[in-house]
Amino acid sequence: MLLAIDIGNTTIALGLFRGKKLVHDWRLETDREKTCDEYAVLMHSLFQMAGVSPRKIEGLIISSVVPPLTPVIEALAENVFGVKPLVVGPGLRTGLPILYENPAEVGADRIVAAVAAFEKYGGPAIVVDFGTATTFDAVTAKGEYLGGAIAPGIQIAAEALYRRTAKLPRIEIRKPRKAIGRSTVASMQSGLYFGYIGLVSTIIAQVKKELGGSPQVIATGGFGGEIVPEVPAITAHEPNLVLDGLRIIYERNKRG
Repeated sequence: MLLAIDIGNTTIALGLFRGKKLVHDWRLETDREKTCDEYAVLMHSLFQMAGVSPRKIEGLIISSVVPPLTPVIEALAENVFGVKPLVVGPGLRTGLPILYENPAEVGADRIVAAVAAFEKYGGPAIVVDFGTATTFDAVTAKGEYLGGAIAPGIQIAAEALYRRTAKLPRIEIRKPRKAIGRSTVASMQSGLYFGYIGLVSTIIAQVKKELGGSPQVIATGGFGGEIVPEVPAITAHEPNLVLDGLRIIYERNKRG
């Protein structure tokens, strides 16, 4: 079995694959202060609840946008699962030419999601990842990573309103009944929710125009659940796109 681990700024996603099938997936809170042993205890518990022995893990692959945690999870792979992990980065075969001015600047999760999108939907394609930040990534018809856009995630925007103003409260993000809010909370929800839909729709439209063709628009990420149905331009929702991309990259390197 293959264990795929995506270390994000807010959550760590884990996917357990038997062949090409995702049989279990979990989410852990990203905590930069946790040690290898603490993460090992958490993962042992998850595997025990799923009825899977850690000894069943034959391969492990990691993508990370949190550099301090990468060596922690690498050590966990060797200590708990007894395997040397692959880490997405320079030198690992992705099958996706990167046309960014400085390829090393691109977040590993963005490349991994683009790999999965092209494998599953072909090109051209646009990947919208609703994570801590919301990213938009363009893949050409030839399967080249072209670049994209990065915007603050909706949670970051909500937290900024709370932290940078004297009287605005911390709120739950959800769809308001009306755009015209008649309370402070309702007004904030309206601005965040409808404003975010506008942001996403506008960036997709501009990227489509520059990319050309008729691109598929694939959404992923933990914060997209309520937003995706409100954006007609999004043609597919793949919550586990990055985990699928990690599996694809692992298989390409294993064959190599």
